[in-house]
Amino acid sequence: MLLVEDEARLAASVARGLSADGIDTDIAATGTDGLWRAREGNYDAIVLDIMLPGMNGYEVCRTLRSEEVWTPILMLTAKEGEFDELDAFELGADDYLRKPFSHAILVARLHSLARRSTSKQSTTLAVGGLELDPAAMACNRSGTAITLSRREFSLLEALMRRSPDVVPKSELIDVVWGMDFEGDPNILEVYVGYLRRKIDRPFDIASLKTIRGSGYQLVDAS
Repeated sequence: MLLVEDEARLAASVARGLSADGIDTDIAATGTDGLWRAREGNYDAIVLDIMLPGMNGYEVCRTLRSEEVWTPILMLTAKEGEFDELDAFELGADDYLRKPFSHAILVARLHSLARRSTSKQSTTLAVGGLELDPAAMACNRSGTAITLSRREFSLLEALMRRSPDVVPKSELIDVVWGMDFEGDPNILEVYVGYLRRKIDRPFDIASLKTIRGSGYQLVDAS
């Protein structure tokens, strides 16, 4: 695992704890070094602080995703506020954890990310003209490529695997954010909005349905 954290004592403490749990950890103290290590190394996960010298965590995350480096990223922040979380998710982060945090929670989040990362199936999914390739992290509608963040991709995949069933909100949160998610559940509605703006509106289609009181449904609207 790669830990990008400029607080030396915290980084050393986290690395010792993870080592005791059998998780080997490399440490980078700047965003620039973290970006280089993330590009060059083969890590199971990256724990990335937001406030970093050189490049902040947002910039590191954005750069890695733009270069199609899909290593799971958990962002650390001392800030509080929904906008910080939404920014991190929209840039392609997979999870976030606020400081101060317990070692047990960090390990649980890392294990959750590992399970989600290794559970990807290679079969291409299709609902009408919408296609999703989990192995290649690729999406298109009727041949037109659609760029999705990692979180958007996971949400769409969950809906496509259950289509045309209605998927309860609680199930989508568990699948996409993890069963230990402690944030605002309304974040699901935000990401459904992101998806609609990408997979439906440009094509004048309404395939992603809100079933009031139940959840969401993806249907063949071609």
